[in-house]
Amino acid sequence: MSKRGYAASKKLLTGLIGAPIAHSASPAMHECAAEALGLRGHYQLIEVAGADAAGLRMMLEGVRRLGFAGVNITYPYKEAVVPLLDALAPGAAAMGAVNTVVVRDGRLTGHNTDTTGFARAVAPLLAPADNAVAVIGAGGVGKAIAFALASLGVTDIRILDSEPARAETLVALLAPRGGARVAASVEEALDGATGLVNGTPVGMLPNRDTPVPAVLLRSDLWVADAVYSPLITPLLAAARDKGARIMTGRELAIYQAADAFELFTGLAPSTEVMGEAFDAVMAARSAAYQAA
Repeated sequence: MSKRGYAASKKLLTGLIGAPIAHSASPAMHECAAEALGLRGHYQLIEVAGADAAGLRMMLEGVRRLGFAGVNITYPYKEAVVPLLDALAPGAAAMGAVNTVVVRDGRLTGHNTDTTGFARAVAPLLAPADNAVAVIGAGGVGKAIAFALASLGVTDIRILDSEPARAETLVALLAPRGGARVAASVEEALDGATGLVNGTPVGMLPNRDTPVPAVLLRSDLWVADAVYSPLITPLLAAARDKGARIMTGRELAIYQAADAFELFTGLAPSTEVMGEAFDAVMAARSAAYQAA
């Protein structure tokens, strides 16, 4: 749909399905991006915990019928939503995880902008010699991160998950794209690795844990975290203390949102505008946290 078509229509209605999501910066990013393009956007948080397949199907049917251009999907539904959609983009089908659902002509199509977003975010950190990267978590986010790393030419991806079967499934999915293997422990995953990515919710407020003991972190390692609440997670704080290069969840949050917005509208949003909106949300949250 053209910009003129969206501006002349009712609100550009998009949203997010997941739980917990009250902390999400997505509404601010999407609504500010829409406003900058002259659109009237509303981004609705749809927080439902513990939904089964029937509950998810009901929510998606509402998305289909209520005029949504699309919705994002987050924890814990990125994999559960896959069989409930009408179609999948090739990347989402390959990994079996969806974070963006586009509504077109009454059909729901799943995409994964976590993959494209993370690839854009992490590319500046990667050096030609970065062929061994440890990925903690093999769920929806971990899958997207691993596929992004493979697309960037990383040939030795070590997958560690609390459920080994999930790690084995992800390694099998990555087989056509290059080298990936299951790590039996954090120590094994980090042995000789040049990079580490946390693709789990560990460290997201109010949780203050870390998926990797500080003693295993090194100054010659780059460390990224998909969590952005807080920006400096316990993992990133420990890595920074060791002299490691770090990447917060900020860039992933912005780039995946920008790619999703373009899928929803056909229009490329300003990542600068989205970044400013993200930073404002985080600054307000930090002030509120310090005042509490």
